[in-house]
Amino acid sequence: MKSVQFAAKFEYLDEIRDFVGEIARAGGFSDKDVYNIQLATDEAASNIIEHAYENQPDGVLELSCGMRGDVIIIILIDRGESFDPSEIPLPDLKADLSDRKIGGLGIFLMRKLMDEVHYEPKPDKSNVLTMIKHKR
Repeated sequence: MKSVQFAAKFEYLDEIRDFVGEIARAGGFSDKDVYNIQLATDEAASNIIEHAYENQPDGVLELSCGMRGDVIIIILIDRGESFDPSEIPLPDLKADLSDRKIGGLGIFLMRKLMDEVHYEPKPDKSNVLTMIKHKR
């Protein structure tokens, strides 16, 4: 697993996407899967930046990514506000756009694009988000 730390700021999203994209490409994922992995990671990092570190301008996002056989594993760790994505209901994709609540699509996309998404708040006040995708 390769690990890197980023300041929890939106201007680092390109570097975050590039980091996971290079590992996914080297692991033999198709262009479509690489894009989906990057999009899911972008959504996860954006949620951490926007919500976990909402009132913490000096937050750090730790990102680990690597291949285990035909599986890519992406782990994002933050020390911001904890948040359980399982408490977020699925968005009503059939509702009229004007009736939909803002937000909630990021978690939906992460679940849709990846094979597994796990969230775990730790006793040391860190939050660990693990996303897994199998090569097809």
